Amino acid sequence: MKTTRFRTVLLILALLFGLACPAQAVIVDRILAIVNDTLITQSDLNNTFEPIRKKIVASLSGEEQEKTLREAREAILSRMIDNILIEQEAAKLGITVQDEEVTGTIKNVISQKDLTMRDFENILEKEGLSLDAYKKEVKEQITRSRVIRRELRSAITVSDEEIGEYYTKHRAEYEGQTAVRLRQIVLFFPENATDDMKRKTKTDMEAILKRVKSGEPFDKLASQYSQGPTARDGGDIGFVERGVMNPEMEQIAFSMEPGQVSGIIESSTGLSIITLTEKRGGGLKGSESVRDEIKDRIMDMKMEKKYDEWIGDLRKKAHITRKE
Repeated sequence: MKTTRFRTVLLILALLFGLACPAQAVIVDRILAIVNDTLITQSDLNNTFEPIRKKIVASLSGEEQEKTLREAREAILSRMIDNILIEQEAAKLGITVQDEEVTGTIKNVISQKDLTMRDFENILEKEGLSLDAYKKEVKEQITRSRVIRRELRSAITVSDEEIGEYYTKHRAEYEGQTAVRLRQIVLFFPENATDDMKRKTKTDMEAILKRVKSGEPFDKLASQYSQGPTARDGGDIGFVERGVMNPEMEQIAFSMEPGQVSGIIESSTGLSIITLTEKRGGGLKGSESVRDEIKDRIMDMKMEKKYDEWIGDLRKKAHITRKE
């Protein structure tokens, strides 16, 4: 009889414990905010916040860590609220983003970075993101962009006067970068070269320069005699901008005109001869040639300001309840 009663008590306790588990789960995944009729739960926030939390914990400590965690958590929650408002607005406007568009965007990113999908997933993993989480972010970004353009772009104009004023204030940004395309013949000094060895190298280079000036093709002589890595390409080192070569060679190269051949240029490692084959850039780009670029910049700045006002209005009109 006692055994039967004991088993009955155990059964009742087991049932009570089992019934308590779902209640505990609800407490853990509590509601943090309601945006109109959409919920944001603790687990929603944790999933989004976790990669950022890990970085903060790894880089900061003490009070600074706690403060940064609080501020970052609040910023993430606010962003999540804004994203829901934008998604709800997109639904009202009939704006949708297909999975194929998201996949296409990600494939473009991978292609531009010359990565494999596995490489890309490894990078995401190091950042604490899954591929599904990244897809969600991309979809949110595309949706956000389309809603903002639909709602705001038509209300923003950029005048010719604004374009001209921006151009005047930022003239330095539109200075064309001069670049020169060069071919080079280089002879290196032997390791621990004596003065006699250096003189021998110079004699060899003088003989090559004489042949260049007599009309022999520079590229053929470069292929035959140059000890540089571009010898197989006839000494072609491609286009070079300022700040790449040693100062003496740069000064000579940028003072030359296409077809000209330099004298012998000495450095600590050896001797060079260069010829300039092409020059591009230089001078100030006219306002008309960069008109669309400037217009887009001004438009983006206005859109950013307008967005703050627009999202503020959405918040005011929405029914947002914070449960914290």
